[in-house]
Amino acid sequence: MFKNHPKGLIAASLANMGERFGFYIMMAILTLFISAKFGLSEQTTGYVYSAFYASIYLLALVGGVIADRSKKYKATIVAGLVIMALGYVLIAIPTPTPVPNLALYLTLTCVGLGVIAFGNGLFKGNLQVLIGQMYDDPRYQSARDAGFQIFYMFINIGGIFAPFMAVGIRNWWLGHNGFDYSAELPALCHQYLREGANMPAQAMENLQSLASKVSLGNEVTDLQAFVGQYLDVFNRGFHYAFIAAVVMICVSMVIFLINQKKFPDPSKKEVASKDGAPSQNEVQMSAAEIKQRIYALFAVFGVVIFFWMSFHQNGYSLTYFARDYVDLSVIKIDLGFTVIKGAEIFQSVNPLIVVCLTPLVMYVFGRLRNQGKEPSAPRKIAIGMGIAALAYVFLMVCSLGLPDQSTLGGMTEAAKHEMLLTPWVMVGMYFILTLAELFISPLGLSFVSKVAPPHLQGVMQGAWLAATALGNSLLFIGGILYTSVPLWACWLVFVGACAASMITMLAMVKWLERVAK
Repeated sequence: MFKNHPKGLIAASLANMGERFGFYIMMAILTLFISAKFGLSEQTTGYVYSAFYASIYLLALVGGVIADRSKKYKATIVAGLVIMALGYVLIAIPTPTPVPNLALYLTLTCVGLGVIAFGNGLFKGNLQVLIGQMYDDPRYQSARDAGFQIFYMFINIGGIFAPFMAVGIRNWWLGHNGFDYSAELPALCHQYLREGANMPAQAMENLQSLASKVSLGNEVTDLQAFVGQYLDVFNRGFHYAFIAAVVMICVSMVIFLINQKKFPDPSKKEVASKDGAPSQNEVQMSAAEIKQRIYALFAVFGVVIFFWMSFHQNGYSLTYFARDYVDLSVIKIDLGFTVIKGAEIFQSVNPLIVVCLTPLVMYVFGRLRNQGKEPSAPRKIAIGMGIAALAYVFLMVCSLGLPDQSTLGGMTEAAKHEMLLTPWVMVGMYFILTLAELFISPLGLSFVSKVAPPHLQGVMQGAWLAATALGNSLLFIGGILYTSVPLWACWLVFVGACAASMITMLAMVKWLERVAK
């Protein structure tokens, strides 16, 4: 697989895989953790999630500027890893649940997330710049797309196992304290804390039934005590899962430091003049060409905003959908010391499919390239947008006939179980959405590294991530739709966003192809 690729590719890929492993541990559980820890609604959780996910990518632009101006890409990357580790430590420290002061403890969590986002901004885009610079060597230029696909595949190897580790740690701690996992209980516990005996009769009945079920043979005589204890144990398990993310960041740092010499060093190249203009030896292109390249990049950035708004629902509205409408009882992996079950494990489907499909996609594109028929990167991105629209069409059809989110609270446990969907619905959804991702994300990275003027590589990689940030800042829309309109209508909005983006991209393809030559 690494034949005809620069030696530094595998080292950079492994370093990124460790960091992504830690990151996906957090992302698999983040929205459910915020809801279970603080008793926030799906909509309010969505605002925190959107702001965090947007800041991760927006701060990559800042990281790109820092690295481009200092020319110290490697030092910036290492600093990012250190800062990320500190952020994970902040949210890994166990705090009591129910929280004695909501504003204080929520602020502490958000500060930890902000530190992670800043560290990620220093790390993520600049590592991608190093990958792009490896392929500036004429020996490897033709393998640029394949190189970014390999790099992207390694990102997702870490993502396969991360959700299982997060769920395993959380469920291990529950079992250690005499409890079983229930997806519905945290929300019911918080509702009881707010309303007490004034809870609706059906919600109270569901709480009492689930409390007896998860107590593993212990009779629940004091509901107030049970609610506090279950919430504390449930969320302490989440805190311990974040510790695993700290460990994986450290592994990533060790890999990067050991292999530093294999990466290109931009500081040894001729730098730009003091006024920021590129040197004649570095860039052989006119001001008009530079301007056209920047326009083309920002046109692509504008289109992919709507893909990321739709794709990153996987950690938000799609996770809530799996929690509320999918039969999780049929997924139970007993490892002896812990049991793997919960809505979070569906987060492993996406990276698993990436790893499985990437070699096939590379093979198909390689055959087409040898035949002179390979679609350009802009055309592949347009195709990916269409596939993303199909993913939400699939989920929309599967959601027809399901009760609205607002009616679930008044349903009995038996009635809820009757309407649950097979887990294969989520597998099918993520399969189609992941196929779209393979046409967009790694090829988008490759397109940016190819088209961006050399003196703006870091900034343009940061701008690609900033476009992702804009899409992520709109993630909260998914939560609003999920809780306020019929499910099919919720998914129809994402169908429309992806389809409109595909049409726009197709309209620009010929221009983008000319600029990229």
